[in-house]
Amino acid sequence: MDLRKLKTLIDLVSESNVSELEITEAEGKVRIVKGAPGGAVAAPVVQAPVASAAVAAPAPVAAPAPVAVAETAAEPAGHVVKSPMVGTFYRSASPGAKAFVEVGSQIKQGETICIIEAMKILNEIEADQSGTITQILGENGQAVEYGQPLFVIE
Repeated sequence: MDLRKLKTLIDLVSESNVSELEITEAEGKVRIVKGAPGGAVAAPVVQAPVASAAVAAPAPVAAPAPVAVAETAAEPAGHVVKSPMVGTFYRSASPGAKAFVEVGSQIKQGETICIIEAMKILNEIEADQSGTITQILGENGQAVEYGQPLFVIE
């Protein structure tokens, strides 16, 4: 892989919310894992030295384990609406507008409850069941991951 292309990819990962990127091309495979805030580490992976990939993997795997335990313990009661994509969470259509839903709002299946911006496209997220909003777990303007809980409906 061209060194300029590799540097561009490292810069993109450093400046984004992506924590890991893996690209496979005819010349080989490259895996970029974001380490500390503001920096990314490129780990070229080749067919023969599989041990180097195994050594790099335990550090990222070990850190999320306590977080997963904490999330499991704090599992909210009711139906959880999760993010269907990676992007930026917005509770209203524009900065000065009223939020789509508030805690205590009665909603119907198919009603818009938030927007997730991904790649400059605003995606309206609809409720997948009717009920009452009991918790809003996402912060306005916050980056969200795929599968991250956003709302609790009862």
